[in-house]
Formats: sequence, structure tokens, C-alpha cells
Amino acid sequence: MKLCIAEKPSVARDIAKVLGATMPKQGYMEGNGYCVTWTFGHLCTLKEPHDYGPQYKSWNLFLLPIIPQNFGIKLIPNKGVENQFKVIEKLVAECDEVINCGDAGQEGELIQRWVLQKAKCNKPIQRLWISSLTEEAIKEGFASLKPAEDYKNLYLAGNARAIGDWLLGINATRLFTKKFGGNKAVLSIGRVQTPTLAMLVQRQKEIDAFMTEEYWELKTKYRDVIFNAAIDRLKTLDRAEKGLEYLKINPFEIVSFEIKEGKEKNPRLFDLTGLQVEANKKYGYSAEHTLNYIQSLYEKKHVTYPRVDTTYLSESLYPKIEGILRKMTPYQDLIAPLLQEPIPKSKAVFDDAKVTDHHAIIPTEVTPSQNLTREEKFIYDLIAKRFIAVFYPECKISNTLVEAKVGTIPFKTSGKQILEPGWRAVYAKEPKEESTDKEKDKEEEQTIPEFVVGETGPHEPMIHQGKTSPPKPYTEATLLRAMETAGKQVDDEELREMMKNNGIGRPSTRANIIETLFKRKYIERKKKNLVATSTGIQLIDTIEDELLKSPELTGEWESKLRKIEKGEYEANQFKDELIQMVSELTKRVVDGKGKVINLEEEKPEVKEKKKREPTVKKELQSWEETKCPKCKNHNLMKGKTAVGCSDFKNCGFKVLFDIFGKKLSDKQLMDLVLKGKTSKLKGFTTHPENIAEGIVSLSQEFKIVLNS
Repeated sequence: MKLCIAEKPSVARDIAKVLGATMPKQGYMEGNGYCVTWTFGHLCTLKEPHDYGPQYKSWNLFLLPIIPQNFGIKLIPNKGVENQFKVIEKLVAECDEVINCGDAGQEGELIQRWVLQKAKCNKPIQRLWISSLTEEAIKEGFASLKPAEDYKNLYLAGNARAIGDWLLGINATRLFTKKFGGNKAVLSIGRVQTPTLAMLVQRQKEIDAFMTEEYWELKTKYRDVIFNAAIDRLKTLDRAEKGLEYLKINPFEIVSFEIKEGKEKNPRLFDLTGLQVEANKKYGYSAEHTLNYIQSLYEKKHVTYPRVDTTYLSESLYPKIEGILRKMTPYQDLIAPLLQEPIPKSKAVFDDAKVTDHHAIIPTEVTPSQNLTREEKFIYDLIAKRFIAVFYPECKISNTLVEAKVGTIPFKTSGKQILEPGWRAVYAKEPKEESTDKEKDKEEEQTIPEFVVGETGPHEPMIHQGKTSPPKPYTEATLLRAMETAGKQVDDEELREMMKNNGIGRPSTRANIIETLFKRKYIERKKKNLVATSTGIQLIDTIEDELLKSPELTGEWESKLRKIEKGEYEANQFKDELIQMVSELTKRVVDGKGKVINLEEEKPEVKEKKKREPTVKKELQSWEETKCPKCKNHNLMKGKTAVGCSDFKNCGFKVLFDIFGKKLSDKQLMDLVLKGKTSKLKGFTTHPENIAEGIVSLSQEFKIVLNS
């Protein structure tokens, strides 16, 4: 009997169906010579400090650092986990061969190996490695199973990562909590979490320290085109006015006129971070929500494996591309022009050297039906259009650059025109993204006539007054990009691709890191922006050790973990380096001066969770991610006078802020929408039956009712 172990029940069912193991049993499926069972993600975890000795139960500064001689694993203490493990253990003992069908990535490899290790497996092990869950992909995967030994380095890297996170997280968290927490709260430190917080704190400080300055610029209009003075900004109005007087008495002359034709490269296929960035920019989805939506699409067989960090496809996929495009029936208007000629095989799309465990995220040949949520449809649309766009021609543009002068003051202007839209045709019907630099966009959109060098004529000089702007706060989109490049500002796609090896965190873990910072109350959302709280700022200020908070140094560790995957670095050496670092850090902090981080801001939220509104505020800032209680298909939108369904025309759900003469607070509104009723309220003045106090609730028909 061959035993297949998948990472979750739904995947096990897909595999069992293909293999013909259709007989359901307690905790597994059986048939056709196979047993197919499953884990629920992690069944095992690294042992906790107290598992190595009772003395570690209490947090004691002088017992640090905790460095086990040998790291052990244990089952996660949960009845369901324990029962499922017993099933796996029994099947491992009875089978002839194990096929590891875990998620095809580092974390998936670690989950399965720990379970097999705990079950004392000594049977031959093979590895199923697939990039989608379609029937065809599963069949192909079973036809080309790989020896488990081929993935040993992947496991070693995952194990080293887990041990590294344990060593630093357990020791640094206890160390800083005991030294600086003042017995008030846990100060959480993490290998990736802390440098991510440090980036947010650094940006916060830059914004707080920024001093806005006024400036003046000279401009002039000639033949309905705005020209800008090519000189430094003027710091005083007096100088600007003198400049204006000079411009008024001097003629305008064209110095050079140049048109250059160029190309705009196609966008790249999505990796997970790229998809999370785009979904945050376009729809305001958090990284965690996007990961959930794409994971669901993967399990429904509509897209390929999502937890990837490459934007390329393997060359072996090329013959399948036309078939996938033909199956994407909702997009046939966009696909038809592509199918008139052979699909181009560009190195910007197909490159084996740039593909590691998996290729970029693309649609499968299984076209979505109507059973997707609104959010899943949006995410699928992003992936589908990007997949189509990469096979279109490049966008051809013309850049016009005009230089002029008024007296001795140089002027210039530029404009851009799209000559052939190419890949931009895929996005032609989509609303244009809002730009932050509207002034620049306005000037770029100018229609520039033909100018002749040496021509002169009347012009209309003017002064433009502006203010310097502080650095922009991070959004989830810009923070994800910063994590990918270890805090460096990189716009070039190719350079960013090269820097991924030194990014902090992995595509699959970054969303969780950001959510952890929210849970710890180290950061908060203000509209789309992520802002460090006073506790987060104090924590980073208290950490003097650059090793803990430097994105670059954390990026170097990530690079070593990737080298372990490739067999270019010893996992034990990585562990030894972290042990040395943790030992030195402990000594420095224990011997250093103590101070207590002020946590006053967070105290009421711990004691009065029900009275305060922080969690509600967080939800209110993303109404677009809150389901309509009536139709349950669409999300809500907040307007000026009411909250209502985004599909209001068909659904009709709406709640006014003002109910019977009383304006409901944000919390009361949220209670009404999420729980169906508010607490008892007073102050109603316009109820037809003169009810002045009572509970506002939603009826079965979703009408507003006030009961005294």
C-alpha cells in the first residue's frame, strides 16, 4: 500500500479522486492500492523552553540565553491534531511507501518532514511536486515522482529558519521584556518582525521631523504650452517677483526641439508580493486578505501555486500557453489578437535560470465559474489580465523635449504620447490610477505642437507657489516592496528581481509579519497608511543592537537561508552564527542600563477591550472588506450619510447614520451591521411612537427597527 500525505483535507480529496482512492475512512481515503491522508498545516512545532527544563517556565533574565543542546519537535497540543496524528502514525507503520504530497515549498516540506520524523517513518519516501491542483497537473506529478532526497536541502533551510526564529524570538523577547517591560507587557522581538517595525519607525521619525518650506517657481506660457524655468526653486517671494519682472521684459526663444521614440516594457507576471502590492493599490486589500483570496483560487484549481517569488515561467510551459489562453473565455476579446500569430517566446517571460521551485502565478486551464466571491473575481482578473498583457507587443511612445530661454533664464517642457498602445490595450477600459504628482501629470499630458529652433514670440510669465512635502507614510503595498528589497528604494523591475535573495521575510510570511505587528499594537492603520504607535517607536528606540533591527543584516540571513536551499551553505553554520549572536546580545543587554518602556497608551485597550473601539476603528477603515449582511455577496461602502451595499441597485441594503433623530457613532453602526443590533441607546427624537430609548436592530427584511 502507498501512503499519500497532503497538507489539508481539501487537497487530499483532489488527489484521492485522481488516484481512485474513493472509499472514505476515519481520517483518510482508501482505494486502488493507495491511502490518502492529510495534516491541517502544522501538526508539529519546535519544543518550548519549559520542555527542556522546568526552570524555563518562569522568565528569568539570568537563565538567558536558552540554547538547547538538540532542538526537538512535539505535537501541537490540540485534540484534533493528536487524533489525526494517530491516524498518520498507524498508516505510516502499515504502508510500503510514503508519497509526500505537501505544499510544494519550503514550509510545506518542513511540515511533512516533521510529521514523518515524529511518526518514526523508515519507509521509502517519494515527493509529489506540482504547481497547480488541476487533474492534469496531479496526474503529471504522479507520473514523475521525485526521490525525497532531492528536497533535503529545502527541508534543511526550513528547519534552520525555524530554529533561527526560535533562538532569536524566544531569547530576545524574554530578554527585552524582563529588562525593559517593567512587568507590564510582553515586548515581542522577531528576526523579521523587528527590522520591519524599524523601517516603519524610521519613516515615522522622518515625517515627524520634516519642516515644510514654501518655494516659488517661474513658469511661462508660449503657444498654449507651459514651460518651467530650469533653475533651482526660489526660496523667497521677493526673488520670484524680481524674476517675473525680468521675464516680462525679455523675449521667449526656442533653443531645441527633439522627439524621441521609445518603448514601455510589458509589466511582469505576478509573484505573490507583486500581486499583494497591486491588490493593495487597486482595491485596498491587506497582504493577508490577498493571500487568502489567491490561496482559495489555487485550491479551486483556477490559478497556479501562489507562494512564489519569481516573475518568470519555465521554458517547458511554453507549449501549454496557447491552450490556457483559449480556455479563458471571458477574456476572448483581448486574447483573439494574440491567437492570430504564434505566441511570442520572450526571455522576459520564459527563463529557466530565473525559476526556482515554482514559476510565476498564472491562470490554469480551469476557467472560474460563478462560485467565486467578489474579491476572488477581482484577484483572478488581475492575474488573468497580467498573463494576457505579457504576450502583447510593447507600448510605443514618443517623448518630446523642448528647451527654451527668456533672456538668460533657461526653460524646458516635455510631453509623452502613446503611438501604439501595445500591452496597454489590455487595460484600456480600466479607470486611470490616481497619481500623487498631479502637476507633473498635467504637464506630461500637454499636446506639444511643432516648434522651430530660433522661433520667438509673446509669452505669459507667471509665478507658481508650492510647499515641500514630507516623505510618504508606508502603505501595505510600499512596505511589502521595502521588505522585498531590505528597505532600499528600487523601482527598476530587473534590479528588484536580483535583490529578492536579500529581502527580509519570504513572500508567504510577509503578510503574517505585518498582521503580527498589528496584533502587538506596534503599528496601526490610518486610512491606507501604516503608522508606528508610541509603543512601537519606544521599542525600536530601546533596541540599540543594529543586528536586531537592520533590514540589510536580516536580508543577509535570508540570503544564507536561500544558499542552504541550494546546498551552498551549511545549516549548522547558520545555527552556530545565530547562537553566537544571541549570546553576545544577551550579555550586552543584561550588563547595560535598564529603563521601562511606557505602555500607558496600550493599557486601557487591555483592561477595557469591550469599552474601547480600537478593533472597530480598524474594521471601519476598510468597509470595502466587510460583507453586506443582506446579499452576503458584495461588500459595504461608506458614504457621506449612510453605509450601504456596493451593489445597492440590486441589493438595496443601506443604514443611515441618522436614525430617528439620533446620529449613531461608528461603533454603534458597526455593531448594527455585524451583530444585527446595537446596545441600548438614548436620545431618539423623531420616532413615530415617541420612543426615546431602546435597541436599534435589523429586521429579517433588513429594515431598521427601534425596540424600547
